[in-house]
Order: sequence, then structure tokens, then C-alpha cells
Amino acid sequence: MSWRNGLVRPIAEATISATDWGLTHSDITYDVVPVWDGAFFRLDAYIERFVASMKALRLDTGMDEKAIAAALGDMVAASGLREGYTSMVASRGGPKMPGSRDPRHCNNHFYAWVVPYVHLIQPEVAEAGASAWIAKSVRRVPPECINPLIKSYHWGDMTHGLLEAKDHGAETVFLLDQQDNVTEGPGFNIFAAKNGCLVTPDSGVLHGITRRTAMDVAAELGLACTVRPLHVDELLGSDEVFITSSAGGIFPITSVDHRVFGNGAPGALTQSIKEGYWAMMKRPELRTEISYTAS
Repeated sequence: MSWRNGLVRPIAEATISATDWGLTHSDITYDVVPVWDGAFFRLDAYIERFVASMKALRLDTGMDEKAIAAALGDMVAASGLREGYTSMVASRGGPKMPGSRDPRHCNNHFYAWVVPYVHLIQPEVAEAGASAWIAKSVRRVPPECINPLIKSYHWGDMTHGLLEAKDHGAETVFLLDQQDNVTEGPGFNIFAAKNGCLVTPDSGVLHGITRRTAMDVAAELGLACTVRPLHVDELLGSDEVFITSSAGGIFPITSVDHRVFGNGAPGALTQSIKEGYWAMMKRPELRTEISYTAS
């Protein structure tokens, strides 16, 4: 289902203008909140990040946090999905004056859509541990060029790297910065574990809500977690590696560039974080229950 201008309708019937800058210039921001067992998980945190991204891009859709939450709730309720992948989007829109190149002349607008719950990596692959490839032909776009704290559709570097990874038989890709530090991958953050301590990159990355949840779980388990530069050599020398995404939670990575971790099986620390994540998904204080429409 989709939401636009107060109307909920099937995604196949949802449209935007062919001249919308969100389409022609990728001048857009979005965020994705998971729905699990009939409730949004950490909805306030996702909307807070979404609103911050809109402010950073100087987008004004005329909707505040409460209105956004209501739109998402109405849409998911109408869809009937109890496990879903819910996207909220703010686009620059089309120019009020045809041919104008002034972004101030565009009609900013909000829309949303929901589909059945998405897994970044298929569960059967993730259960055994997935493989990753470190991109050699492309680097992460520097933060000075595109702010990674703003979730956007600027995926040129991600897509190029992902195609390279697939060419090498890997499930997904890790991107490095210009100093050979690990950043992130297409739709996920990266963690490395060594001697029971966690490290996750500090620069060139989105501050993922699932990343935050993984760090919350680590803290509750008494595990040290540091946010700092993570050089590729340190990553490859780790005991365990895992990635975090709203599309599926915690995913063990058992090989990177054919370097095998933990004899090719998910490690105990990663499994603990994964179990803690799914346990946290059930906590009432982190859930926003959805009032489904009667059938």
C-alpha cells in the first residue's frame, strides 16, 4: 500500500511527476521503519532521524512528526501487514515554474509505502553466515560531498560496489573511504569484534537505528563497543564481523574477500547480539502498536 495526500491506495496506483526532482535529481530523503508482530519498532527514533534529514535538505512537506506517524499507521493498518517494511519519503517535488532550476521553486511533498517485511540477506543464507567483498573499483562518496547522515537514494557508489561483489560471488559489499577505512554497505552498518570488544566505523556512515539497537544490546551484555575509524586490515584481522539493517536486523558475515571468520560459522558474540536484537523488538516501550481496520 501507499500513502499520498491523505489517500491510501495500492502501490501500483501510486504516482509522482516525471519532472519531480526526487526522480530527476535524486533530491530526496527517506527512512524505513520495520513493522513486526503488528507494531512499529522504535518509530520515534526513525521519524526523528527522518525529520532531521528533511531539515538538513531544507525540505518542508507541511507534516510534523505526529502527522507522519499517523499517515504511516493508517497505511499499514489498511494493508493488513503485521510484518512490514515501511518507507517514509520527502521529495523536492516538481518546479512550480516550468524549467526553473531554483530548488526554492519546487513543491516539496511527502509520500509513503509499505511492503511485506524485507530481509537484506535471505534468512537461510544469513543463518549460515553471509559473504562480503571489499570494493576495489569504487570508494564511498566522501562526507564532504554527500552527507551520509542523510538517508538518501544516492546509491551510485553502493550499486557499483554491489555489482563488483556479485561478480566475485559475494552476497554483499563493504565500501572503504580514501584512507582505507571501512565505512558501510548498501543499506547496512558494519561491526567487527576482537577479543570480545566491538568496533563500528565513525565516519562515512549513516547512524543506523539498528546500529544503535546493536550497541544498546552490547551495553546490556557488558560488551565494550567503540565508535571510531576501522581500518580494513583491522577488519580482516577480527574474530567476528556482522552487519546491521532495519531490513532483517543482525546478519553474521563469515567471510570477507575470501578471508573466513570462525571456521565459516556465525560466532557466539554475533549470535548474542542477534538474539538480543530480536528480544528488544518485543519490548513494549520500543513498540508502537498499530490499530488495524476491521475486515
